[in-house]
Amino acid sequence: MGIETTTPNRKGNKEIYGLPVETNSHSKTRKCRRRHRKMSPVQRLYQTCKDVFSYCGAGIVPSPEDIQRLRSVLDTMKPADVGLTPELPYFRMTVARRTPAITYLHLHECEKFSMGIFCLPPSGVLPLHNHPGMTVFSKLLFGTMHIKSYDWVADAPEDKSTSANPSPATPPGVRLAKVKVDADFTAPCDTSILYPADGGNMHCFTAVTACAVLDVLGPPYSDPDGRHCQYYLDFPFSHFSVDGLSVAEEEKEGYAWLQEIEKPGDLAVDGAMYRGPKIVEN
Repeated sequence: MGIETTTPNRKGNKEIYGLPVETNSHSKTRKCRRRHRKMSPVQRLYQTCKDVFSYCGAGIVPSPEDIQRLRSVLDTMKPADVGLTPELPYFRMTVARRTPAITYLHLHECEKFSMGIFCLPPSGVLPLHNHPGMTVFSKLLFGTMHIKSYDWVADAPEDKSTSANPSPATPPGVRLAKVKVDADFTAPCDTSILYPADGGNMHCFTAVTACAVLDVLGPPYSDPDGRHCQYYLDFPFSHFSVDGLSVAEEEKEGYAWLQEIEKPGDLAVDGAMYRGPKIVEN
């Protein structure tokens, strides 16, 4: 939702004595590969996250090589790797609430990264929210989910309550964003990645069927550090009119106005015990 030591010098003292370095390096590589083969998939995910995010922080994105490395691990993850099946009670329809409750399974959290699973019953919604300064990996483990995401439009003027359809219920201060994704995804599918300033940093998840999403956040939310979760309402581009701002008619559907709101009152996210394979923290 761990401060790492520096990586040891794999060459050791062999260079001092003029001994061949490659032999030991290959030996260590083989041992490392054997250890990785023995790891459970979720343990491998933890170890990879620990390595990838060790020198990262708010607004600092891992290298392209590390992004691909972590993505490759997540792409192979299956529901059974974290002890999930669609038959678990988290994924059942309920009639007691108008908005289905979502269950969150906490796997790990430190100051560098967090790992957790959102379990959504059919029609469950994680409303539009942001990820300030974060790099986020989302792996859909099973089911079908609709994802709509946005990025802010750089240098766009904010609306100052000038509305094409004035209404007392329309407050000022909305900001222009560009649609990044607006589509259904069905597992198995590739891991999606968002970044501090692009990739769809603000997104909304809607469960078309029961589904589970494994999320990795680097770094996690932290109110003391100013990384709190902010929620939004989105309005069609044509809903507001701002001086000096225009978009071609055929492109208007690709933009929206976003307004910050308090956490929706009907959003219920219940924590539950993770009962999958154990993660050994080190």
